[in-house]
Amino acid sequence: MAETVRVDIPHKLTREQARQRIASGFDRIRSDATGGMVKFEDVWTEDRLDFRARAMGQSVVGRLDVMDDHVHIEIDLPGFLAALAEKLTGKIRKEGTILLEHKP
Repeated sequence: MAETVRVDIPHKLTREQARQRIASGFDRIRSDATGGMVKFEDVWTEDRLDFRARAMGQSVVGRLDVMDDHVHIEIDLPGFLAALAEKLTGKIRKEGTILLEHKP
């Protein structure tokens, strides 16, 4: 059964700083994941990122909204990957927090 993962990650950055950090993080993900096994697509529309990853016949679709004090992420997992939802939520929260840490 499909499942939607929702994660909110607080930040103390401007929206533009948070957006830039997320964009660079997605650049890293894209370069790491696209070694031929994963097809990765993402499009920014203002402060919203829509993304899709496809691998082994499975497709993961997500949305990310940069807000003034947090980033809201939703990822739609197909039934095959829904069993990993809890693990994925923890990893997204941990990596997102590191990415959005306020660094003077």
